Amino acid sequence: MEKNYEFKRIGIDEIEAIKGLFKSVFTIEPWNDDWSNEDQLRLYLIDLVGQDNSLTYGLYENEELISISMGHIRHWYSGTEYYIDELCVQTDKQGSGIGTYFLNKIEKAIKEIGMANIFLQTENNVPAYGFYQKNGFYELKRHVSFAKKL
Repeated sequence: MEKNYEFKRIGIDEIEAIKGLFKSVFTIEPWNDDWSNEDQLRLYLIDLVGQDNSLTYGLYENEELISISMGHIRHWYSGTEYYIDELCVQTDKQGSGIGTYFLNKIEKAIKEIGMANIFLQTENNVPAYGFYQKNGFYELKRHVSFAKKL
């Protein structure tokens, strides 16, 4: 699967490409997120990509960004980990093995910089849930997420 793919760490300089891919994936089924507020989207992406501890990877095919992983480095008692806040693959490439290829590249890259774990959250009623399980992630049965609308 190595054909025309380039895996690399990316940052705030690529925010326009990130924004385009992110919106194209997360504003349709099954997510249907409303990212019509461009200012809110820009701020969200800066939160993910533009901080000192941000860690963002991109996968390019023929110089086009087709997959991104946006997260941050978190120092935890069990070791330093990559906390993935958002991961997506271009919609028309999903199901082709690119996501698994991309995750394997991420795992190799973070091991090389001394990270011990990957942590992420997803919903259990979307295709991503099965994708992560297929790729060796396990569900933290005692972990609970809380939210409070104000």
